[in-house]
Amino acid sequence: MVACSPIGAKLEQVALDWLKDLFHLPRDSGGGFVTSATAANFSALAAARHALLARAGWDVEAQGLFGAPPITVVVGEEVHASVQKALSMVGLGRERVARVPCDAQGRMLREKMPPITERTIVCVQAGNVNTGAFDPVAEICEHVRSRGAWVHVDGAFGLWAAAAPARAHLARGIENADSWATDAHKWLNVPYDSGLVLTRHADSLRAALSVGAAYLAQGEARIPYQYTPDFSRRARGVEVWAALRQLGRAGLEDLIERTCRLAEAFAAGLSRKGFAVLNDVVLNQVLVSFGSPERTREVIARVQSEGTCWCGGTIWQGHTAMRISVSSWATTAADVDRSLAAIVRAAEA
Repeated sequence: MVACSPIGAKLEQVALDWLKDLFHLPRDSGGGFVTSATAANFSALAAARHALLARAGWDVEAQGLFGAPPITVVVGEEVHASVQKALSMVGLGRERVARVPCDAQGRMLREKMPPITERTIVCVQAGNVNTGAFDPVAEICEHVRSRGAWVHVDGAFGLWAAAAPARAHLARGIENADSWATDAHKWLNVPYDSGLVLTRHADSLRAALSVGAAYLAQGEARIPYQYTPDFSRRARGVEVWAALRQLGRAGLEDLIERTCRLAEAFAAGLSRKGFAVLNDVVLNQVLVSFGSPERTREVIARVQSEGTCWCGGTIWQGHTAMRISVSSWATTAADVDRSLAAIVRAAEA
């Protein structure tokens, strides 16, 4: 890609450097632009698999997993489906995992973690898909990395909280992890098909995903496809570069904080009307119940049919709920007021 698109490769590197700075990650971290958070989780887990097995003297890229030393994977009870899919694709299995109980907001309980060894991958969440809650990443990293384990952060949207001073405390400790996955097509609002994998172990990411052939020119410059699963790929980094260049640090901070405040406004407005907000609204996610599961599903269907706004449904810790997620740059306080009115009409019909 360097030879075919020098400017694409350069802008990708610039965007990566900006993102590492915004997220407060190690400057020497490597990364790649991929299709989605699922692909980013897959890439990070492939790098982790490579690093842990190479440490045991096993070349997994050459020899596969048949006969390889076992790897233990630890996840929270509310692990996102994209991590489960990535685990299945990387050959570690979506069910062959140790599940850690969570608290009332979906945060992993560190004291309930199983024994950790040098061949353990711990997957933590930065932003629960339902509640927006963050696992105690700082405490988990301190607990497991001294034992040689690999910590991976699934931060599809929550990782962006690190870039907003008023929300950065939620992401405390993420810089101590080994790898990170996020989406740019959520909070950064670039077009779909824009995920990002980052890791402090750039050589492991490249070893897990790179490929060579006689017709592929190699050189000293970073070659983007050597850090992603894709061989033929578009220059995703250009859109991310353009969005960051246009927003700037202050604009990105405002986008994140403003949408979080709008989520708080949704929660406050629904609470005032007597509806049950189920989560502590710490980020941009709101869960609300309108009574019985049947009644809640009915309200969701009415809201979607009426068309003022779109809110999906979910089942979280046994509760059927409407899930409100605010991330668009275009959403205003007036939009929230109109949407609240539409939701209340649907609930009171």
